[in-house]
Amino acid sequence: MAPESTEERLVWTALVWTYPLYFLGALYLSGPVVGWLLFLLFLGRFARGEQQQRIPLAVWLWCAGMLVMLISLVIGHVLNHLGTVQLIKSSIGWAKGWALLAIFILAGTQHIRPEILVRGAMHVCLHTLMLLPLFIGAWLLRLPETAYVSPIKMIGGPGPEFFAVSLYEIDPGSGLPRWRLFTPWAPALGFVANVFFLLSRLETDRFWRRSGVTASVMMILMSQSRLALLALIFMVGLLWAWRRLSAPAIAFCTAAGAFVFAFAGGWILETLASSYDAIKAARADSTRVRETLARIALQRWENEAPVWGHGVVERGPHLVEYMPIGSHHSWYGLLFVKGVVGLLALAIPMACSVCALIRAGAALPCRVAACCALLLFAYTFGENLEILAYLIWPGLIMIGVGHRLAAENRTKAAPNLPQLARPCRQETLHGEA
Repeated sequence: MAPESTEERLVWTALVWTYPLYFLGALYLSGPVVGWLLFLLFLGRFARGEQQQRIPLAVWLWCAGMLVMLISLVIGHVLNHLGTVQLIKSSIGWAKGWALLAIFILAGTQHIRPEILVRGAMHVCLHTLMLLPLFIGAWLLRLPETAYVSPIKMIGGPGPEFFAVSLYEIDPGSGLPRWRLFTPWAPALGFVANVFFLLSRLETDRFWRRSGVTASVMMILMSQSRLALLALIFMVGLLWAWRRLSAPAIAFCTAAGAFVFAFAGGWILETLASSYDAIKAARADSTRVRETLARIALQRWENEAPVWGHGVVERGPHLVEYMPIGSHHSWYGLLFVKGVVGLLALAIPMACSVCALIRAGAALPCRVAACCALLLFAYTFGENLEILAYLIWPGLIMIGVGHRLAAENRTKAAPNLPQLARPCRQETLHGEA
């Protein structure tokens, strides 16, 4: 399977070289470079008049929403008197973050086949399986947790963890090891692993599919991320039920479930609540920090900058271990930094994208794309999408591919009435002549 277009070669190279770029400390930079190169290729094809795929409405909404993010950023800086230098830095951050969401989804609607994207992701999974003895052995031998920090960090970035080669880390709460591999922190690894798991469902080769599934599950378990594990279980169940949605067994199971819930609903809800509390108690310190950050973000947003936000991220107090306010949660972060305008700029395109893909979920690629969009929504409650866009871009491209395939299916299914009527009209005119 060889890449055909320039876009496919770029995507393939970036995926296959994930670990070499990570060991060089350049992975954080490669994501934005790939995204903007894809956008330049799109503009170049448009300028040359080459035939382009039709861009669905939901993708246009993504592009508009991310532009509104930039507008909100500028207005927030002006209202909070943050200065020109800070505005330039924040605009560069927008180009490496929120803008990538729209750019990669847009790229998926054009000249990228899902087969190339999937096989490239499976290469990352295979490389992960090959390197696991190195990372696990480093913990067994009690080697330093961080091997080195790349000098590329001098270019600038959110923090040294984005340029560090981490062999393992010890959870301060449980004292157990966890791994983040090529991501900046362990929960982010669970996010990326869920994206790769979804892509593996499209792999037709048995060896590559097994490699993808095995590596994805291993990465989720090694990350010890509660959200990642719950997302994996939910996605497996959703894909299984979706494929059998029209089967009579689903109707019978639904009826039986309703009957059971009618008699044991209270006990079920209490059990779910207890399970949720147990999950939060598993890492009580992390849960406390997240909840405190959320309260601070909401209070300061509501009292200080409800419409356009504060413009920049601020460090929290010692109570939250100096974590940035609004981190660990995309919605709270948006409210604090970009206000209600920024929140709507993400919520509207995401909701439209999820609805459009679920509606067009007959084919497996569309179902996988819908699951990627749902995964994106789920992780807005546990991560900041902006900061991880450089890692989750294969899932973003898959969302764009799903929109493209859904539009093509609608075009094939819709009758072309004007073209069918035109020959009839010509025959009538000839007959009259």
